[in-house]
Amino acid sequence: MILIQQLKLRVTHEIQRVKSAAAKALMISENEILSFEILRRSIDARKKPELFMIYSVEVGVKKEKEVLARAQKNKKAKEQFSISERVQYTFPENIVLEDKSRPVIVGAGPAGLFCAYYLAKAGARPIVLERGKNVQERTVDVERFWETGKLEPNSNVQFGEGGAGTFSDGKLNTLVKDKDGRNRAVLETFVRFGAKESILYDAKPHIGTDVLAKVVTNLRNEILRLGGEVRFHSQVTDLLIENQILKGVMINGSETLACSEIVLAIGHSARDTFEMLLQKGLEMEAKPFAVGFRVEHPQDMINLSQYGMADPGELGAAPYKVTAKASNGRGVYSFCMCPGGYVVNASSEEGRLAVNGMSYSDRGGKNANSAIIVAVTPEDYPNDGPLSGIAFQRALEEKAYRLGEGKIPVQRYGAYKVSGDNVLEETSELMPCTKGAYKWADLRDLLPKECRKAFLEGMTQFGRQIKGFDRDDAILLGVESRTSSPVRILRDDALSACIQGIYPCGEGAGYAGGITSAAMDGLRVAEEIVKRLTNG
Repeated sequence: MILIQQLKLRVTHEIQRVKSAAAKALMISENEILSFEILRRSIDARKKPELFMIYSVEVGVKKEKEVLARAQKNKKAKEQFSISERVQYTFPENIVLEDKSRPVIVGAGPAGLFCAYYLAKAGARPIVLERGKNVQERTVDVERFWETGKLEPNSNVQFGEGGAGTFSDGKLNTLVKDKDGRNRAVLETFVRFGAKESILYDAKPHIGTDVLAKVVTNLRNEILRLGGEVRFHSQVTDLLIENQILKGVMINGSETLACSEIVLAIGHSARDTFEMLLQKGLEMEAKPFAVGFRVEHPQDMINLSQYGMADPGELGAAPYKVTAKASNGRGVYSFCMCPGGYVVNASSEEGRLAVNGMSYSDRGGKNANSAIIVAVTPEDYPNDGPLSGIAFQRALEEKAYRLGEGKIPVQRYGAYKVSGDNVLEETSELMPCTKGAYKWADLRDLLPKECRKAFLEGMTQFGRQIKGFDRDDAILLGVESRTSSPVRILRDDALSACIQGIYPCGEGAGYAGGITSAAMDGLRVAEEIVKRLTNG
């Protein structure tokens, strides 16, 4: 297969033209192409508003070496053409494992579902235990919470089928290297169960919360068809351990289930579960993460900055990514940017409030929002224990809850950055786009002083990168505190914890940072479990 990179077309082209452009680049006819696949697509906006799409494609032809040599004759184009070295992911299938103990997966987020799906394909008949509800019932609870403020502790933006990513933008890009093809396997699985095919090649793929819920349902149904089991309203409240070997789990404080392998795909907000695991002797450590605010701007302002036009048409709402380093050494950066999105009340505990960002698949909202966050480390936490980062989060969320009186507390950036009298609700066409009620408040003392200082410096720097980013009427919404897990459950090279049979997995365990990387970690753990089951 020949790999062609930097294949450039104007953004107005039809997707069918990519194949003909590849044939032209190789100096062959389209009829000579035996196979063709788009591997990557990104936008080149360096000459905005004149925009281009840049493709990497894989082409199968007869006389491959001859065609490649001819294409490489031009020295300037030599690096554009090469033999493809793409790796196809393989996972053991059709293995008879029925006589073995059924693996138990705790949590039905991306890590847990992908681990369960691949184990089910291998014949392991996994059992998924999810403390929350299925995605349909969960959606009803979440929407009721946004309308009324009535929180369901086990069925909310953080807990339930699909995990925290279900009520987000559904972004699927990751910085994890993909030398084994797991990233591609994850994307292909999403497409198989209902996502659009373009996520396979878009540089910044996203599904959208509305589509993601359907994909999750289809994935669950396939796990069931393959002999797996998915149990909702089933919180693991204890581990049954003898001589540092797992023997089973307790569910909802009463039911026991024997098992010899358990995958802890618990998510970053399962705080009570972390406490139980620490008491059971699992080795854990506090880890760095980041905190800050959701920041809203007009989407057409972001479009103009990124694409040179306020309305980019079929290109859709423009994303952005910004990073800075403050004078006190702290990193400041955008996270989980949601074009045409909403800021959502993502709370999971009574008396505490956290926010997140969410977009539907059409990214049709009038505002852009992103978490603008500041790095924190265990040195910032109130004590030295493994769960000290959770205590740090909870303190921030309690402040946010009080400031908003249970609603999302919001403030204009112009008021946040000044000292003296607080300006709350000055007139502006830019108003919050939220899921859940909001209240104007004074957020200046919400973050620790060093974090506030870094945040302000970052916003100033971002204003130089994107015109208007630090405009006075930009809206801050707090607090963004669930950016990643503040805890890491230690595991060895075989992905096992210090107690035999326990596999920490995904974002909550400290080994991923988003939907795709969590799903990829689920595949890795599934591989290790199959290896153990087949080797006795």
